[in-house]
Amino acid sequence: MPMLDTATTAQLKTYLGNLRRPIELVASVGEGAKSADMKSLVEEIAVLSDKVSARFDGTDARRPSFAIGAVGEAARVTFAGLPLGHEFTSLILALLHVGDHPPKEEADLLDTVRGLEGPLHFETFFSLTCQNCPDVVQALNIMAALNPAVTHVAIDGSLFQDEVEQRKIMAVPQVFLNGELFGQGRMDLAQIVAKLDTGAVARAAEKIAAKEPFDVLVVGGGPAGAAAAIYAARKGIRTGVVTERFGGQVLDTMGIENFISVQHTEGPRLVAQLEQHVKDYDVDVMNLQKAVGLKPANGDGLATVELESGASLRAKTVILSTGARWRQIGVPGEEEYRNKGVAYCPHCDGPLYKGKRTAVIGGGNSGVEAAVDLAGIVAHVTLIEYDNQLRADAVLQTKLRSLPNVTVITSALTTEVTGDGEKVTGLVYRDRQTEDVHTLALDGIFVQIGLVPNTEWLRGALAMTNYGEIEIDNHLATSLPGVFAAGDVTTVPFKQIVIAMGEGSKAALSAFDYLIRH
Repeated sequence: MPMLDTATTAQLKTYLGNLRRPIELVASVGEGAKSADMKSLVEEIAVLSDKVSARFDGTDARRPSFAIGAVGEAARVTFAGLPLGHEFTSLILALLHVGDHPPKEEADLLDTVRGLEGPLHFETFFSLTCQNCPDVVQALNIMAALNPAVTHVAIDGSLFQDEVEQRKIMAVPQVFLNGELFGQGRMDLAQIVAKLDTGAVARAAEKIAAKEPFDVLVVGGGPAGAAAAIYAARKGIRTGVVTERFGGQVLDTMGIENFISVQHTEGPRLVAQLEQHVKDYDVDVMNLQKAVGLKPANGDGLATVELESGASLRAKTVILSTGARWRQIGVPGEEEYRNKGVAYCPHCDGPLYKGKRTAVIGGGNSGVEAAVDLAGIVAHVTLIEYDNQLRADAVLQTKLRSLPNVTVITSALTTEVTGDGEKVTGLVYRDRQTEDVHTLALDGIFVQIGLVPNTEWLRGALAMTNYGEIEIDNHLATSLPGVFAAGDVTTVPFKQIVIAMGEGSKAALSAFDYLIRH
């Protein structure tokens, strides 16, 4: 049975027409269905272009796997496992980049990649359901394609469970460099290079410090920030966006089915579209920059945003849209076992717990959706809710209670995460009705208890609620003149993507109105 359908095959054939030099796929296969599937996939790719050849005498100990290399050169990009699902795009880009098709990255960044000294051998553990993994895999594949001193192996953790256990991998993506842990979680090419090139941060700060003041400076690159930047730029005023990671919380969102007029999309795809839309306008986007301070306008009418790098930006108006992050349960053991059994993204890390015992903390929509998804992978899911009833939509609760391997515990207060020093072994909770204390034996805990606004850096600078949300009026103005706020970071009810976009647009219009009047 073919691995690629007719439409995908035709699309891939078109892409391979961009190859500038011949490439070779070298597969290492063994017995079993997965090896047979990989052999079929490699064969199907090879017949689509006269610049692609394949052989099956690879000697890689990880089977099934296949390497992609330019003919006449040692291969530097390898996939251990089948790069389908979220990773199929990674496969296409790897073929193109090894075949000398130029990556769509800034020229300065690519020059830095070419100049890195090695040897740098990267290994990335991923899962096919992880929406953050492709960014890491694609970035490291670009580095390996451009620099002979870099090699990269992308490893599907669900196929190599023994290695996952041996290396104690309990969250993806997880990256090793020359055998040592390099990083966990989503990273793009610029972030990886910044970790390798210690002078990159200083050079970026120097460039930022030299920038002229903005008419509108947006702090945060999520849906609210992107909408604000587009609406401001359309007014023809000098617009900048400074953000720690473009896309924010949406990058960690799997299925999006309530974005009006779009029946279904996924977080990373939506972020890519937002980023491209922003780039269509004259917007100065400064990524990988964390804001740490805000000073109100002084006699010259310019507010100042201070960055962690030491640089500062000045602007006539500022729009704060730094969003929110997953709320932690705040009990002993949670931080100690973060990424060692305590996780916050069931879509990313769920496949690593195949056949194991897990718990989901939180009975809202996110928690119940997580429990339903995990039930199809793990041996058993225990959903723990503080309230005396679940808060999720009725349709989700009905689905949850129909599953045979799910237990629901309400009126339960989680008090401790337990472990053996290396990984989670369970959790302790107190029954809020009887006051009895119980211990659950577990391999993984997924926390889904809502969001907390990213406003620690603004304490004392402007008015906020006791929950850390920025207080705004009907025009999204804060307590500081010329400073506006939008999205999940504010007191606006209902934290939704579509609402954040609308709020960002309103904030930009309010900032423009402020500029006209002042």
